[in-house]
Amino acid sequence: MARGFRLIFATSLLLALLGLCRGSTIGVCYGRNADDLPTPDKVAQLVQLHKIKYLRIYDSNIQVLKAFANTGVQLMIGISNSDLLPFSQFQSNADTWLRNSILPYYPATKITHITVGAEVTESRNNASSMVVPAMKNVLTALRKAGLHKKIKVSSTHSLGILSRSFPPSAGAFNSSHAFFLKPMLEFLAENQSPFMVDIYPYYAYRDSPNNVSLDYALFESSSEVIDPNTGLLYTNMFDAQIDALYFALMALNFRTIKIMVTETGWPSKGSPKETAATPDNAQTYNTNLIRHVINDTGTPAKPGEDLDVYIFSLFNENRKPGLESERNWGLFYPDQTSVYNLDMTGKGAVSMTTETNVTSSNGTWCIASSTASEMDLQNALDWACGPGNVDCSAIQPSQPCFEPDNVVSHASFAFNSYYQQNGATDIACSFGGSGIKVNKNPSMYSKIQPFLLGNICCWIDCSAFT
Repeated sequence: MARGFRLIFATSLLLALLGLCRGSTIGVCYGRNADDLPTPDKVAQLVQLHKIKYLRIYDSNIQVLKAFANTGVQLMIGISNSDLLPFSQFQSNADTWLRNSILPYYPATKITHITVGAEVTESRNNASSMVVPAMKNVLTALRKAGLHKKIKVSSTHSLGILSRSFPPSAGAFNSSHAFFLKPMLEFLAENQSPFMVDIYPYYAYRDSPNNVSLDYALFESSSEVIDPNTGLLYTNMFDAQIDALYFALMALNFRTIKIMVTETGWPSKGSPKETAATPDNAQTYNTNLIRHVINDTGTPAKPGEDLDVYIFSLFNENRKPGLESERNWGLFYPDQTSVYNLDMTGKGAVSMTTETNVTSSNGTWCIASSTASEMDLQNALDWACGPGNVDCSAIQPSQPCFEPDNVVSHASFAFNSYYQQNGATDIACSFGGSGIKVNKNPSMYSKIQPFLLGNICCWIDCSAFT
């Protein structure tokens, strides 16, 4: 008996430790409020290509659920604000929805979270009173199906749910939401579900540039903001906003609830007054965000704490109303070309396209100079594929960009990869004088001189022609 108990205890401890060591994750929001978006099956291919393992959708669209079956991608699905009334009124509505919209596709499609309502306190028709009853009915439906421990139920909120967010230690919830917040937090604590929040440092900077520095919003600040009550040091607004929520939760004695960021990001284009909405700033914010999260940095108040974060959004959504920025949060255009370079692994900014060398970040490319000696090109090629951290697998024997097998072609491939990965700056194309910038897509050169630059499909996406 004692031996069996020890075995059970050891197994339980191991599982607990594995849970503790899971680490923070980065996901992406897949909104579909746009024209000419690729079909869900093509989106599933795009997501897998870029090693995106976590995806948030805002409904339970059957075609999307089918497309992500057997992909390994974990989905967060949603129940819209317009459906809160029927879900809150009758248990049978939640049971029927689960039976018809979820169970036929689970577990082939990995569904891990259900959001019941989205930013209800911000909507014109405040449906706050319906959220918790709807959440309870959805959880009961999951319990009947034996899935209540595998799929977490929560609801998303804007940062406007706080009445104070600075300094972080003074974080407090808006008292006008107390009537629904208290039962919601009790629900989350009881069921070990996360408090979901959408956080946008971009808006804080845009609306108050005299009080918030751009570097502080972009994770680029070299100075620190000190919380006078705790002495904690903050170098970015994201951490400060997260900690404001943690302190607000602690003030209500909810110390075990974890925070999940269900939306954050930066727009790449805006209206004339939205001068910070640029591709460079979007790339900087999301690159720094990814590195910050996957390194399990935590926040000053919660160092090393796991934090799951979803970047908004996968595509630009042209149907969205409001300022120009509202339609330009995407990592991709609807044609699946990248808006800017981003690496979801956090190792560096790389081209988010179907071919490693396709995208130019500023309309220029870097190729081997025709005046460079073969020895200089080879030395530069060796450096790019070594210390330069360029993925040169495509120019290895039997790979698609190996032919023609000459140093000019291989160097051009490696030079351009390094150039695009490192901001397309002049210095990123120097290679000791062996590189040269061009303002025409190298596919033009490969048509004329294929013996120099090789397979045209190493420079443009040929999938449309296959």
